[in-house]
Amino acid sequence: MSRRIQDTVTLDLFEVPQPAAAIPAGLNYRSTVAGLVGVMLKGAEGDRYDIAAACSRLTGKEVSKYMLDAYSSEGRDEFNLPLWVVPALEEACNSHLITNWLAGVRGGRLLIGRDALNAELGKLERLKEEAARKIKELKKQMGVME
Repeated sequence: MSRRIQDTVTLDLFEVPQPAAAIPAGLNYRSTVAGLVGVMLKGAEGDRYDIAAACSRLTGKEVSKYMLDAYSSEGRDEFNLPLWVVPALEEACNSHLITNWLAGVRGGRLLIGRDALNAELGKLERLKEEAARKIKELKKQMGVME
């Protein structure tokens, strides 16, 4: 008897992303965001003092190591990561973890750099093929030979 193992890590390239269900209290992601901040901070080069300094420099507002500690603490419900800090924090940590997570929660997929250009190119190629097919069909209906 063979056992089939389900792959829960690899993304299905053809799966259509769906937004999270909007049910009462179902979109409270406070601890999830704190966990993501912690993962980003652990994976970043430099310590939290360096990251706080980079965030302060990038935002023009004071971001301290204490604040980063609080943002990454799943037990500190009263201290939430403000959205205005996310771009600077991701830049300082060389990550897109929170942005990618948010895109997934909202039913999307994040494409950055060359991936975004490849997606746009693929879309335009499909439009071009569809237009060529329609042109050929119209010429056939009109009795025009190619």
